[in-house]
Amino acid sequence: MIGGNTNYCPSIGCGTVFRTTRQGTINDVYFTPEVGLYPRSGLLLATDGNYYGITSDGGSNMNGCYNGSCGTIFLVSPGGKLTNLYSFCALPDCADGFYPFGALTEGTDGQLYGTTSQGGSAGGGGTIFKLTTAGALTTLYSFPCQNGCPEGSQPESQLIQSNDGYFYGTTEFGGNFGCPDFGCGTIFRISPKGILTTLHRFNGEDGWDIGGLSQSPDGTLYGTSFLGGDLSCDKPYGCGLLFSINALEGFNVLHIFEATDGIGPFGTLTIATDGNIYGTTSGLKNPGVYNDGTIFRITPSGELTTLHGFNGSDGFDPAGGLFQGTDGKFYGTTADGGNFSCSQGEGQGCGSIFSLDVGLTPFVIFVQRSARVNQVAGILGRGFTGTTSVSFNGTAASFMVASNTFIKATVPPGATTGYVTVTTPGGKLTSNVPFHVLP
Repeated sequence: MIGGNTNYCPSIGCGTVFRTTRQGTINDVYFTPEVGLYPRSGLLLATDGNYYGITSDGGSNMNGCYNGSCGTIFLVSPGGKLTNLYSFCALPDCADGFYPFGALTEGTDGQLYGTTSQGGSAGGGGTIFKLTTAGALTTLYSFPCQNGCPEGSQPESQLIQSNDGYFYGTTEFGGNFGCPDFGCGTIFRISPKGILTTLHRFNGEDGWDIGGLSQSPDGTLYGTSFLGGDLSCDKPYGCGLLFSINALEGFNVLHIFEATDGIGPFGTLTIATDGNIYGTTSGLKNPGVYNDGTIFRITPSGELTTLHGFNGSDGFDPAGGLFQGTDGKFYGTTADGGNFSCSQGEGQGCGSIFSLDVGLTPFVIFVQRSARVNQVAGILGRGFTGTTSVSFNGTAASFMVASNTFIKATVPPGATTGYVTVTTPGGKLTSNVPFHVLP
């Protein structure tokens, strides 16, 4: 987020994009105020082979919005060339929004979708936009805030596109203004043409300070609430909760955290290959128990198991959530802890990188989750040397083993949306999510 070339941003730098080799060599690309300042979210590898991301500040319109915090959308080529695609606040009164926060999403139409947390044409509640890879931006929706932001305000999490073609997301504030803190947030759905539907308005007891959403293969959305739930747990804010929402059952609270099993769930949940949901909490408040955060598993029916409690020496505050690797293990980071001698002043440590093995089997993932017939799809995994077949939802495909961890497969005629199977000398590996065959 920060660091890099301090000639432009004294003392802390403007931020970098970096690439590292297997041998650990790091190649940096430095940001400048014109391209953007402080890239806060991860990069999106799009189907055109380029990387796209957002910065929360900077750009060519630095005098057009509050405190210069306009923000940009940028492109990084595979060769490392950094280009400003769009600078926010290009329209009068920042009608196109400013201060983007969540990562971009590539739609099945090849366009990039995202949000700004502030600005817009309807009172400053933020926007939802789409952008062509050539840099042409269309504002799909501006959150109205003239009458208390009833549809929500300040969307900060990444949008996800569901199997139904709609995009889903959350807002941090707005919705129900009987809730503390300018409203407790909302869950919304928006069509690619910009028609928005508010699916749920949080009221504090069912959530407050909402994180991003994750989707299971059956279409159910899962999410976290950093605060709310049992408001007596950590007066007056609550210890947070987990929720689900789908078309059949609507909104459902899966688990309300108490002082004994974690407080402040944070980071996007991971839907694992066993069908369960995995995530992290920021801490515990139970005396005598490790209070530096937890890793948990919860079933779709709401049965929660604490898998690990951090104790400081192995890190604390695992704020980034979890990632399931193709070896079946979970990986993550903690913001603090670990080596307590590495940081100055507060002495909270510099953080840690961890893995957790719960015995899940290896699988394969995609470079991109969709393609058309006769297009090449990249498949990632391990043990690919000697692979004998690749199939898309049961239809055999031609393929090339590029390395022991990477296969290039051509989407075959007749293939339909479904799971991809790779047959290796060690056995069959199946994808963790369906691959979408585009029309």
